Amino acid sequence: MAYRKTPAEVRRLEAAREHLVVCATEVVADVGWAQASVSAVADAAGIAAGSVYQHFSSKSALAVEVFRRAAQREVDVLGGVLEGDGDPADRLRRGVEVFARRALENPGLAYALLAAPAEPAVGAERLAFRRRYRALFASVIDDGVTTGRFPGQDAEITAAALTGAIGEVLVHPLSTSAAQDADLLIAGLTAVALRCAGAAP
Repeated sequence: MAYRKTPAEVRRLEAAREHLVVCATEVVADVGWAQASVSAVADAAGIAAGSVYQHFSSKSALAVEVFRRAAQREVDVLGGVLEGDGDPADRLRRGVEVFARRALENPGLAYALLAAPAEPAVGAERLAFRRRYRALFASVIDDGVTTGRFPGQDAEITAAALTGAIGEVLVHPLSTSAAQDADLLIAGLTAVALRCAGAAP
């Protein structure tokens, strides 16, 4: 008969895996993907490097899990704002503001998610999540067109432009240690987003 793990063992392994992902996320936020070696993550988690492979088949698999979890949190937060009730222009403004403010509050992780050099598997995940952001923006823009809040337009094109613009505006502030006026940056970014969608002043 094949050995079956007891419920206690399963819980222990799940807790250890979760701890490893949390530690790996912190390492990536501190040093980026390239420097987040298996040894660095293992040190942060307080385990031997070989123990990492009990939970993930490779460094790439661990990196993908870190990216997916962190990016999904941001998608969920943005979706909660953009898909909420109220005026589409206000939802768009608040969504961009919330996204940008969260990024600026955790610049290391945000830069890792948006633009930091990474291995191909992480790059593929980044593209997949950009499509999710774009779909959220397209939805609120469609709502604005339907309600007359935004002029008629191809919501997918506007959403793609917005997704790219937001990332591009944030990349430099996230990648530098220079002091930033977050409120001024966010005000400018939200104004650009509203103009891009065609919201009336």
